[in-house]
Amino acid sequence: MTRTPRLLATSDLHVTYQENRDFVAAVQAPSADDWLIVAGDVGEKFQDIEWALDLLRKRFAKVLWSPGNHELWTTKDDAVQTRGEVRYKQLVEMCRSIDVLTPEDPYPVFEGSGGPVTVAPLFTLYDYTFRPEGTYDQVSALAKAHEVGVVCTDEYFLFPDPYPSREAWCEARVAETERRLAEVDPALKTVLINHYPLVREPTRVLRYPEFALWCGTERTADWHTRFNCVEMVYGHLHIPRTTRHDGIRFDEVSLGYPREWKPRGWTGAQLHDVLREGDAR
Repeated sequence: MTRTPRLLATSDLHVTYQENRDFVAAVQAPSADDWLIVAGDVGEKFQDIEWALDLLRKRFAKVLWSPGNHELWTTKDDAVQTRGEVRYKQLVEMCRSIDVLTPEDPYPVFEGSGGPVTVAPLFTLYDYTFRPEGTYDQVSALAKAHEVGVVCTDEYFLFPDPYPSREAWCEARVAETERRLAEVDPALKTVLINHYPLVREPTRVLRYPEFALWCGTERTADWHTRFNCVEMVYGHLHIPRTTRHDGIRFDEVSLGYPREWKPRGWTGAQLHDVLREGDAR
């Protein structure tokens, strides 16, 4: 009996770690017609990102990728030393060369289980508007983060070139993404994919609330209601769970670092079933 194709998801594979690399090597599509969402942070080095996405593409009918912050890092030990938007465009071209869809490609329509839905990988970055309590602007928020020693490594490795700042790049990305989402067929439901949650609420459970500064933007707070979203898929927080906002399901699907996922007792490649009722993890 032929099984209806499913839309599956994962994120934050961080294949720099051997345990995570082994995890990715073990991933298999339950069906040859299944699609896979990868919501960012595959790795830091260009070669590692290509290895993982190429392997996954060979096992799934379609792979869709949204960039995380780690893919955009420029580290001294990476053979590819480009920065900012140029690096992002190179990642897009690499993905296209191995038939992986990106935020720059037409949004496909998934016709399998739970469909039809438009599946939209996004790239929005962040603009320091998820500020901790007691701060009143970006300057005071960043000052508090530095004071308590909670500063994202992006501050040292994620360059916004040619934009003057990460928040300026975020503004440009939000405007372009919003324009494209407005063109989606309104008759279809959407699955919105972003490395960061589109709303701030999921960050409220962070152990260090200051880290929320690097977790999204208030500019996307109504996208899940405006753009006919049936499910929002994200990563970055390394807190895999399901929440609902305005009645719409948000799923954090990250693997995370070995020290995080090993205590959960995972012994196989865990993939989230995006359109399945209930929490499939």
